[in-house]
Amino acid sequence: MGTITPFPGPRGAPLQIGFERLELNRILDLYGRMVAAGLWRDYAIDLGYEAAVFAAFRRAAERPEFRIEKRPALRNKQGMWALIGEHGMVLKRGPELGPVLAPVERRLMKIVD
Repeated sequence: MGTITPFPGPRGAPLQIGFERLELNRILDLYGRMVAAGLWRDYAIDLGYEAAVFAAFRRAAERPEFRIEKRPALRNKQGMWALIGEHGMVLKRGPELGPVLAPVERRLMKIVD
């Protein structure tokens, strides 16, 4: 058979950043629990060249209440995961996804109790 030739693109361009299956499962599990609690109603995923972003909305027409960003370029500096609030403030940053999601999960536990 023939050989596969990659589609020509700009040289040195970074690859598109995305979520791995386990990461996305963890995020969507949290999203499902927040929907069940009546706090979130919509989400959006943006896969770019610098970051992958999961945004959770209270209503579709608003700004996202939380954004979960994965920036591999910051892996060795501040950690590649960040939880960003509605007004753009970084609420939590770290190398692991679990501790970064902890403030949102604590909020969910307060509602259930």
